[in-house]
Amino acid sequence: MSADETNSVAPPFDGVRVVEIAAWTFVPGAGTILADLGADVIKVEPPSGDPQRNLQNALNRKEGAPNPFLEVPNRGKRSITLDLTTDDGHDLLLTLVEKADVVLTSYLPAQRAKLRVDVDDLMAVNPQLVYVRGRRPPRRSRRRSPCRPWSPSRWSAGGTMNKLTPPGAERPAMQPAAYNDLQGSSAIAGAVGMALFRRERTGTGGVVDVSLLNTGMWPLSPDLTAAPYIGEIPRQDRTDAPNPIVNAYRTKDDRWINLVCPQAERFWGELCALIDRVDLIVDERFSDDLARYTHRRECIAELDKTFAERTLAEWKTVLSGFSGVWAAAATVAELHDDKQVLDNGFLPEVLAADGSAFRVVAAPYHFDEQPTTPRRAAPAFGEHTEEILREAGLDAQRIAELKERGALG
Repeated sequence: MSADETNSVAPPFDGVRVVEIAAWTFVPGAGTILADLGADVIKVEPPSGDPQRNLQNALNRKEGAPNPFLEVPNRGKRSITLDLTTDDGHDLLLTLVEKADVVLTSYLPAQRAKLRVDVDDLMAVNPQLVYVRGRRPPRRSRRRSPCRPWSPSRWSAGGTMNKLTPPGAERPAMQPAAYNDLQGSSAIAGAVGMALFRRERTGTGGVVDVSLLNTGMWPLSPDLTAAPYIGEIPRQDRTDAPNPIVNAYRTKDDRWINLVCPQAERFWGELCALIDRVDLIVDERFSDDLARYTHRRECIAELDKTFAERTLAEWKTVLSGFSGVWAAAATVAELHDDKQVLDNGFLPEVLAADGSAFRVVAAPYHFDEQPTTPRRAAPAFGEHTEEILREAGLDAQRIAELKERGALG
């Protein structure tokens, strides 16, 4: 396939229409991925809007900075405001659902029932619909649970907080912003693709549930599988790592080098020569895998001392020819200048409404060797309401009537 032919291939969700009845990040983040990959995603917002539109946080304090909690889970969509508590607003939603392929919702059962947007309500007008719920699993041992299905609770309840907290730490490891939410978004987007593939083959839509708790557990699968047999897996103290060259070392300028060389026999001699520590090669305490394991604390102490003698920039030069796997612990700011990130289109630019440009992380999929590129920034609140209603067959007079009656918020 030539480059021109590759560029002409439609994105995988081209022609797919998604109606999103959701807020925050977990479910809307999936809508972002689908929009990036070609879907027409219509974000249905209540009169109060998505709460994240005006969320003040540490990441959007600087004047002119985009609100990442709006842009990350909402770019590329169209926004319509509907008051679903009114009959007119609900009827308009059903009109959109009739022509939709997918509905995404983050609403909990009581809210879905109240607004008449549950599975039976919407499949009654579109039996082939793929209906996706971002939800917590049922807790049959309790009549009610005060715990909302929010990402921070799944960081702790799913085991990640405990796993990543070093022994003896003064406080637990805290979750990066929207960490579990965005993992869950990827899971939802993948599930949508599978459900549409099934519908293509069988003609049947169906219901998809994705749980934040299950999403949080998935990366810990090896530990969870082993736990009934060996108990809690010990959290590793870096000064006691079984293999000293699968470990992180602090540099002179307080940065970290991460070595990932599980085949230690293969790389030990090469590493020692590069870092000017050939004495470690002939030291009987470190002569082979078993010796380095037996004397691992002494070995790590020697490497600690050596890596502390040079800056990260100096170590990057020294290790540039190393055939083993290593990496500097990058900051998020440094990724904006990382050649591999930029060359692969992992941080594409989008234009805000005022014409300013900012970078967002691309959805982590390439199709036909093309990076996934956002089409536009997040929509303004209700920006496409009239456009979407005109597409649905309503004329200007009818839209004005619905505004007057409060159906459009």
